[in-house]
Amino acid sequence: MKSRIVKKVIFIALVAALNTAGSISITRSTDVMAAIPRAPESKSRRLEGTWQVQVALLNCQTGAVLRTAPAFLTFAQGGTLVETTTIFSSSQRGPGHGFWEHTGGKTFKAVSKAFFFNADGSWAGTQTLTQSIEFGDDPDVFDSTATTEIVAPNGTVILSGCATALAHRLE
Repeated sequence: MKSRIVKKVIFIALVAALNTAGSISITRSTDVMAAIPRAPESKSRRLEGTWQVQVALLNCQTGAVLRTAPAFLTFAQGGTLVETTTIFSSSQRGPGHGFWEHTGGKTFKAVSKAFFFNADGSWAGTQTLTQSIEFGDDPDVFDSTATTEIVAPNGTVILSGCATALAHRLE
Protein backbone atom coordinates (compact mmCIF):
# COMPACT_ATOMS: atom_id res chain seq x y z
CA MET A 1 0.00 0.00 0.00
CA LYS A 2 2.87 2.35 0.82
CA SER A 3 4.41 1.74 -2.60
CA ARG A 4 1.08 2.68 -4.27
CA ILE A 5 0.94 5.94 -2.35
CA VAL A 6 4.58 6.67 -3.14
CA LYS A 7 3.92 5.96 -6.87
CA LYS A 8 0.90 8.30 -6.84
CA VAL A 9 2.90 11.07 -5.13
CA ILE A 10 5.75 10.64 -7.65
CA PHE A 11 3.25 10.64 -10.53
CA ILE A 12 1.56 13.83 -9.29
CA ALA A 13 4.94 15.50 -8.74
CA LEU A 14 6.07 14.49 -12.24
CA VAL A 15 2.86 15.85 -13.84
CA ALA A 16 3.22 19.08 -11.88
CA ALA A 17 6.87 19.40 -12.90
CA LEU A 18 6.06 18.80 -16.59
CA ASN A 19 3.18 21.22 -16.44
CA THR A 20 5.41 23.90 -14.90
CA ALA A 21 8.18 23.22 -17.43
CA GLY A 22 5.65 23.51 -20.26
CA SER A 23 4.43 26.84 -18.94
CA ILE A 24 7.97 28.13 -18.64
CA SER A 25 8.87 27.01 -22.14
CA ILE A 26 5.71 28.59 -23.62
CA THR A 27 6.41 31.82 -21.77
CA ARG A 28 10.02 31.84 -22.89
CA SER A 29 9.16 31.18 -26.56
CA THR A 30 6.60 34.01 -26.44
CA ASP A 31 9.21 36.34 -24.89
CA VAL A 32 11.74 35.34 -27.57
CA MET A 33 9.22 35.93 -30.39
CA ALA A 34 8.32 39.34 -28.97
CA ALA A 35 12.00 40.30 -28.81
CA ILE A 36 12.71 39.50 -32.49
CA PRO A 37 12.87 42.74 -34.44
CA ARG A 38 10.52 42.77 -37.43
CA ALA A 39 10.78 44.79 -40.58
CA PRO A 40 7.96 47.28 -41.00
CA GLU A 41 5.23 45.76 -43.19
CA SER A 42 4.77 47.56 -46.45
CA LYS A 43 1.16 47.34 -47.59
CA SER A 44 2.38 47.65 -51.18
CA ARG A 45 4.06 44.27 -50.77
CA ARG A 46 1.19 42.73 -48.83
CA LEU A 47 -1.16 40.85 -51.10
CA GLU A 48 -2.73 38.92 -48.23
CA GLY A 49 -6.40 39.63 -47.71
CA THR A 50 -9.65 39.65 -49.64
CA TRP A 51 -10.12 41.73 -52.74
CA GLN A 52 -13.22 42.84 -54.64
CA VAL A 53 -12.35 42.58 -58.32
CA GLN A 54 -13.91 43.87 -61.53
CA VAL A 55 -12.92 41.50 -64.34
CA ALA A 56 -13.00 42.40 -68.05
CA LEU A 57 -13.02 39.44 -70.43
CA LEU A 58 -11.14 40.39 -73.60
CA ASN A 59 -10.85 39.33 -77.19
CA CYS A 60 -7.23 38.12 -77.05
CA GLN A 61 -6.46 39.31 -80.62
CA THR A 62 -7.98 42.81 -80.49
CA GLY A 63 -8.09 43.57 -76.76
CA ALA A 64 -11.76 44.55 -77.07
CA VAL A 65 -13.80 44.09 -73.89
CA LEU A 66 -16.36 41.30 -74.38
CA ARG A 67 -17.95 41.39 -70.93
CA THR A 68 -17.30 42.56 -67.36
CA ALA A 69 -18.20 40.87 -64.08
CA PRO A 70 -17.32 41.04 -60.37
CA ALA A 71 -15.24 38.45 -58.51
CA PHE A 72 -13.60 37.93 -55.11
CA LEU A 73 -9.98 36.88 -54.57
CA THR A 74 -8.63 35.86 -51.16
CA PHE A 75 -4.85 35.58 -50.82
CA ALA A 76 -3.80 33.80 -47.62
CA GLN A 77 -0.48 34.09 -45.80
CA GLY A 78 1.83 31.34 -47.01
CA GLY A 79 0.79 31.60 -50.65
CA THR A 80 -2.65 30.00 -51.04
CA LEU A 81 -5.51 31.51 -53.00
CA VAL A 82 -9.29 31.05 -53.20
CA GLU A 83 -11.43 32.82 -55.76
CA THR A 84 -15.06 33.05 -56.83
CA THR A 85 -16.50 34.73 -59.88
CA THR A 86 -19.84 35.71 -61.37
CA ILE A 87 -18.59 35.26 -64.92
CA PHE A 88 -20.05 31.75 -64.86
CA SER A 89 -23.04 30.38 -62.95
CA SER A 90 -22.15 28.60 -59.69
CA SER A 91 -23.81 25.47 -61.14
CA GLN A 92 -21.37 25.67 -64.06
CA ARG A 93 -18.11 26.45 -62.23
CA GLY A 94 -16.83 25.78 -58.74
CA PRO A 95 -14.57 28.13 -56.74
CA GLY A 96 -10.94 28.40 -57.77
CA HIS A 97 -8.12 27.19 -55.57
CA GLY A 98 -4.46 27.97 -56.13
CA PHE A 99 -1.27 29.67 -55.08
CA TRP A 100 0.39 33.05 -55.34
CA GLU A 101 3.97 34.28 -55.11
CA HIS A 102 5.82 37.56 -54.92
CA THR A 103 7.84 38.00 -58.13
CA GLY A 104 9.68 41.17 -57.14
CA GLY A 105 8.99 44.81 -56.36
CA LYS A 106 5.24 45.37 -56.49
CA THR A 107 4.44 42.36 -58.69
CA PHE A 108 2.94 38.94 -57.97
CA LYS A 109 1.92 35.84 -59.88
CA ALA A 110 -1.21 33.84 -59.07
CA VAL A 111 -2.44 30.55 -60.52
CA SER A 112 -5.78 28.97 -59.68
CA LYS A 113 -7.80 26.00 -60.89
CA ALA A 114 -11.57 25.44 -60.84
CA PHE A 115 -13.87 22.63 -61.94
CA PHE A 116 -16.42 23.12 -64.72
CA PHE A 117 -19.65 21.12 -64.90
CA ASN A 118 -22.15 20.15 -67.59
CA ALA A 119 -25.86 21.00 -67.22
CA ASP A 120 -26.47 17.49 -65.81
CA GLY A 121 -23.85 18.12 -63.08
CA SER A 122 -21.16 15.88 -64.56
CA TRP A 123 -17.56 17.10 -64.68
CA ALA A 124 -16.86 18.94 -67.94
CA GLY A 125 -13.26 20.05 -67.34
CA THR A 126 -10.85 22.17 -65.36
CA GLN A 127 -10.08 25.87 -65.77
CA THR A 128 -6.58 27.20 -65.11
CA LEU A 129 -6.32 30.95 -64.55
CA THR A 130 -2.84 32.55 -64.55
CA GLN A 131 -2.58 36.16 -63.37
CA SER A 132 0.16 38.78 -63.34
CA ILE A 133 -0.64 41.24 -60.56
CA GLU A 134 0.89 44.69 -60.18
CA PHE A 135 0.46 47.37 -57.54
CA GLY A 136 0.81 51.06 -58.32
CA ASP A 137 1.17 53.74 -55.67
CA ASP A 138 -1.98 52.74 -53.77
CA PRO A 139 -1.40 49.63 -51.62
CA ASP A 140 -5.15 48.92 -51.58
CA VAL A 141 -5.55 48.67 -55.37
CA PHE A 142 -3.97 46.40 -57.97
CA ASP A 143 -4.29 45.71 -61.70
CA SER A 144 -3.88 42.31 -63.26
CA THR A 145 -3.71 40.65 -66.64
CA ALA A 146 -4.70 37.04 -66.99
CA THR A 147 -4.88 34.10 -69.34
CA THR A 148 -7.28 31.24 -68.91
CA GLU A 149 -7.65 27.79 -70.35
CA ILE A 150 -10.43 25.26 -69.89
CA VAL A 151 -9.39 21.67 -70.51
CA ALA A 152 -11.75 18.69 -70.85
CA PRO A 153 -11.13 15.55 -68.79
CA ASN A 154 -9.52 13.91 -71.87
CA GLY A 155 -6.98 16.77 -72.15
CA THR A 156 -8.58 18.64 -75.06
CA VAL A 157 -8.52 22.43 -74.74
CA ILE A 158 -12.16 23.57 -74.84
CA LEU A 159 -11.62 27.31 -74.47
CA SER A 160 -8.83 29.80 -73.91
CA GLY A 161 -9.10 33.48 -73.15
CA CYS A 162 -7.66 36.71 -71.81
CA ALA A 163 -8.76 39.19 -69.16
CA THR A 164 -7.75 42.25 -67.22
CA ALA A 165 -8.90 43.18 -63.74
CA LEU A 166 -8.94 46.03 -61.26
CA ALA A 167 -9.02 45.00 -57.57
CA HIS A 168 -9.74 46.94 -54.38
CA ARG A 169 -8.84 45.63 -50.94
CA LEU A 170 -11.93 44.62 -48.96
CA GLU A 171 -11.56 46.04 -45.45
